[in-house]
Amino acid sequence: MTTVTTGEILIDIDDVGMSFTGAAGERLNVLEHVNLQVRDGEIVALLGRSGSGKSTLLRAVAGLLAPTSGQVRYRGTPLTGANPGAALVFQSFALMPWLTVQDNVELGLAARGISPARRHQLALQAIDRIGLDGFETAYPKELSGGMRQRVGFARALVLEPDLLLMDEPFSALDVLTAENLRTELVNLWATTDFPTRAICLVTHNIEEAVQLADRVVVLGANPGHIIAEVRVDQPRPRNRRAPGFTALVDHIYGLLTGRDTEIAAATPDTGTPFRTPLPDASVGGIAGLLELVYAKDGRADLPVIADELNFELDDLLPLVDAAALLGFLLVDSGDVILTDVGSNFTTANIHTSKHVFATQARRRAPLVRTICSALVGSSDGSARADFFLDLLRRGFSAEDARRQLELAIDWGRYGELYDYDTDSGRLTADPSGPAATS
Repeated sequence: MTTVTTGEILIDIDDVGMSFTGAAGERLNVLEHVNLQVRDGEIVALLGRSGSGKSTLLRAVAGLLAPTSGQVRYRGTPLTGANPGAALVFQSFALMPWLTVQDNVELGLAARGISPARRHQLALQAIDRIGLDGFETAYPKELSGGMRQRVGFARALVLEPDLLLMDEPFSALDVLTAENLRTELVNLWATTDFPTRAICLVTHNIEEAVQLADRVVVLGANPGHIIAEVRVDQPRPRNRRAPGFTALVDHIYGLLTGRDTEIAAATPDTGTPFRTPLPDASVGGIAGLLELVYAKDGRADLPVIADELNFELDDLLPLVDAAALLGFLLVDSGDVILTDVGSNFTTANIHTSKHVFATQARRRAPLVRTICSALVGSSDGSARADFFLDLLRRGFSAEDARRQLELAIDWGRYGELYDYDTDSGRLTADPSGPAATS
């Protein structure tokens, strides 16, 4: 299918904001002033880090969430419920384990009241389209991850939606399977009888966005907002090694990290654990990244490092975010630059490194600072971990809240700011730690 930049507007996102009320009644802003159109004939990728609200925005387009402010319109009509022209493919497959492949694909048709004979025929056609012939009577437990996701695609495409919505559909798959499915999606899109008029894809993978999309919408976080829109004019199939492809990846990487990360590294953070969550990075991972940058004379091109290590660029972004939050790195036009404090942390002995880390974490990581303050204010220098977990659940999902606490414990233990006893479930301040004398 040829990219049509002037096609009919299928989705019009008009000044959309989204907020939720936390457990304590506080207002949590997820999206703010988002304006975007999706047109007939294009693939649009929503690209952003954790906290950018990209999945929330996709659900608003699907009509599963109502905006707090602004409107989402489908073919000019404001959505007041599920989008009649959209079908959604989930990251977690979301198949009914007690149903066969055939029955899973027929679910949406049954909900529309299609007769059994007709939906059986349509489901078989969709199963054939995505290459699952012969597995009609299989159950999800008999299928590989890639085959399960194919069922998810068939279940969406059998509805012949105007708009195919995909929420990180390849992230739960191994690298080779994901690449194979991306290629097959591009091939299907190129066919003349593909039933879908536009695709909107949520991803955190820059190369995936450039490989698939005609337009990449880059979102910033806390709250989610559009930083930039980047058009990808390269013909399909796209060569990841081509100079134009690499240049686009570097450009989007700079957009994704340069603005927010540079500011974060320049000044101590005064935010809250909700507005500035801990990046999902271990102390060892942060230290390893800093050592690589130090070995390159303190400045490195992160895409080059990722290529040398045979990692995706996105796998390194949480490490960059964490190092920048702690003041160890700056980001400049896609390059990462070691700061003086980062150099001190990297080259010092273990005791001094712990001291540097503890000082930076206590000053710049809001959740670590919150835990330290609570322990200092308690009568015996300790507190239940569940206390912090309950607070975190006001602004995070249960899973994300637990991961935030795990990261804070890891960082605090390394810096000897506090210790955690698994048996008692209590955090205790470490009076003899390297930060005690600072």
